[in-house]
Amino acid sequence: MTAWTRRRLLTTAATALPAAGLATTTAPLARAAAPTRPGDADVADALRGLPGLRLVEERHDAGPGYRHFVLGLRQPVDHTNPAAGTFEQRLTLLHTAADRPTVLFSTGYQAVLTPRRTEPAVLLGANQLQVEHRYFGTSRPADPGYAHLTVRQAAADHHRVVRLFRRLYPGAWISTGGSKGGMTSVYHRRFHPHDVNGTLVYSAPNNVDDQDDSAYLRFLETVGTPAAREALAAVQRAILLRRTEMVARYEAWAAATGDTFRLVGNADKALEIAVLRVPFMFWQRGTPADIPAIPRPGATADELYAWLDDTTGLGLYADTTARNYIPYWYQIGTQLGYGSLPTAHLTDLLRHPGAAEPRSFVPRDVPLCFDRAAMPDIDRWVRRRGSRLLFVNGTQDPAVAEHFRPGGPDSRLLWARGGNHGADLADLSPADRAWAQDALVRWAS
Repeated sequence: MTAWTRRRLLTTAATALPAAGLATTTAPLARAAAPTRPGDADVADALRGLPGLRLVEERHDAGPGYRHFVLGLRQPVDHTNPAAGTFEQRLTLLHTAADRPTVLFSTGYQAVLTPRRTEPAVLLGANQLQVEHRYFGTSRPADPGYAHLTVRQAAADHHRVVRLFRRLYPGAWISTGGSKGGMTSVYHRRFHPHDVNGTLVYSAPNNVDDQDDSAYLRFLETVGTPAAREALAAVQRAILLRRTEMVARYEAWAAATGDTFRLVGNADKALEIAVLRVPFMFWQRGTPADIPAIPRPGATADELYAWLDDTTGLGLYADTTARNYIPYWYQIGTQLGYGSLPTAHLTDLLRHPGAAEPRSFVPRDVPLCFDRAAMPDIDRWVRRRGSRLLFVNGTQDPAVAEHFRPGGPDSRLLWARGGNHGADLADLSPADRAWAQDALVRWAS
């Protein structure tokens, strides 16, 4: 299993197209968009002419036929109240040609500044416009609270982006995103269903009822083999039985890197949260090839600590990274919901009941009041009214134990057999992959 890094946390499932997967189908479309047309040489001037948009920089790192821009768009803090002020939302643009389709890409977090094209952008030879989520990265309103961090306000951000950039790109638009970025794409469609021609969503949780987490618990009780599940439970206990050694290593790491645990409370609580998340994080990112690496009885403290860090990313729970994700946990604790984790086999070793909850990662002076109507509303729309929605999930991914079930026209849910949270079109069966490709081409034509 590869090391968990902040970059990996931010990277969605909409990865650049693998060399094998879709090469045969996509080659003609990709060739059609290769060189930048002479008329597009003025794209920088066209961008500067869009009201409220600032061209921050052009980065000379895009592939052949593309130009890469970092942009800032002035957005209302509250789309229903202009008096609430504005903030600058960061966007990135991979431009190839004004007459090509455009892919609206959401990470759900901060923007990724590497010029990475999503699968639909590669398939369609499209322009790609990435939207950084409000309150993440540099897209932060000046107000100290998060009262305007709602799915509807974020959807309105995306709506204004599309309306503005249609002046440059009048052709078809496809939205996409993975995990929280996929959720963001769905929420945008719910409130502005006609902004784009279709939406491709990867690995997006759909926690309709935050009081019922039975689907997540059932998934973790049945995923993989009994031997693998038993090994994970055993290593959780082994780590907590050596809690003193583990915490000492954790604190030493924090001291060496200048990090702290003020947000969560202390290293002991942060370690317990990481241990509780082991099965979820393991199956979310792992494959059967990672099972033999699970530490067995007799593993040293160093081996246990290194494996835990690799599996759950211990840096995520210390202040340097955790503070960047306060908006994420705020959304989880107010609208998006959060799944439960199995604890019965660890009850005698736990010191911080309820630690693995959003409240642990949001400052106490920020209120968390859960809106129980938000997700059921989204779910009803997807089931009954949403059209041209394509969901791609991995069967081994606990994040989609509760998943979207599209019921509208030209919509489908496709499963990558054995896939995890990184499942994409290339992981689908040949028949499903062909259907997905055809749908994207059809929507963009």
